[in-house]
Amino acid sequence: MIITQIKLENWKNFAKVNANCGKRMFLIGPNASGKSNFLDALLFLRDVALHGLEHAVAQRGGIKSIRYINARQHPDITIGVTIDDTWEYTLTFGTEKGKQTPLVVSEVVRQHTEERWKKILSRPDDDDSKDSLRLTQTALQQVNANKNFRELYDFFATIQYRHILPQLVREPKAFSPAPVTNDPFGRDLVFSIAKTPENVRKSRLTKINDALKAAVPNFEDLQVVRDNDGLPHLQVKYSHWRLQGAKQQENVFSDGTLRFIALLWSLFDAEGPLLLEEPELSLHDDVVSLLPGIFSRVDKGRKKKGRQIFVTTHSTSLLNDPGIGSNEVLRLEP
Repeated sequence: MIITQIKLENWKNFAKVNANCGKRMFLIGPNASGKSNFLDALLFLRDVALHGLEHAVAQRGGIKSIRYINARQHPDITIGVTIDDTWEYTLTFGTEKGKQTPLVVSEVVRQHTEERWKKILSRPDDDDSKDSLRLTQTALQQVNANKNFRELYDFFATIQYRHILPQLVREPKAFSPAPVTNDPFGRDLVFSIAKTPENVRKSRLTKINDALKAAVPNFEDLQVVRDNDGLPHLQVKYSHWRLQGAKQQENVFSDGTLRFIALLWSLFDAEGPLLLEEPELSLHDDVVSLLPGIFSRVDKGRKKKGRQIFVTTHSTSLLNDPGIGSNEVLRLEP
């Protein structure tokens, strides 16, 4: 499943958005043009599905931090997506005057069947009018309410955001003593790779190692090993003038190498849309220009259906790939 259209209204720095999307999308534009805010609209749907509307709004600093600054007469916020031209989900939310609790203003689900769109859900409904407290929750987040469109919940739950910070990969405990899971910045990267079933892990690391040679030709035999305390580490054989080469672990990998490994691992890690923030950071321009092709090859090597990728970038080198179509680039202007 992929997102084929995104509609936004009064979302952060966007008054209105209506963008068509393909299997991969490259978001370009100057600083503060809204690239990260665009991605965050998709993350918001994931957070609503997994944790609820109130939590998703609070995580972003409340309604005032989310609402478009020039919204006046029509202050409600809308996020709508079309998926595979088969499903439509639209959520409009806001607050009562003088209050902070977010409320569902409108929630609509439509499904395309037999050459027409059929409405599966439309809120507010009669039950909402009898109990207004129901509007503090979306139907999407409720298991008993989303049974007719559970497929959408499952899809939103798979959305992943990655903006790898190499120092967090090297020293996760220095920044978070407690275990972290599904961390977008890479604190659990090595543990995530280590807990993958051995045969799957070896297959993925072999493919990543082949792609990694574009950036570091000397790297061979990328694998996971454990130290005397049982903690996992990434390890490679670094070929040099000595016959046997040398073994290196992630604590001495360059920032670019760690980001490269993390980005490629992310392609294998789940099935839903993958949101990548500036993958070119710490990488040489010659390597950056190869990224779209590398992503495509790794994606085709997956046993499961390929992932949809949204990429924010400031790199002209990234867009030099002749395989990138003009309909795959979304240019944002402040």
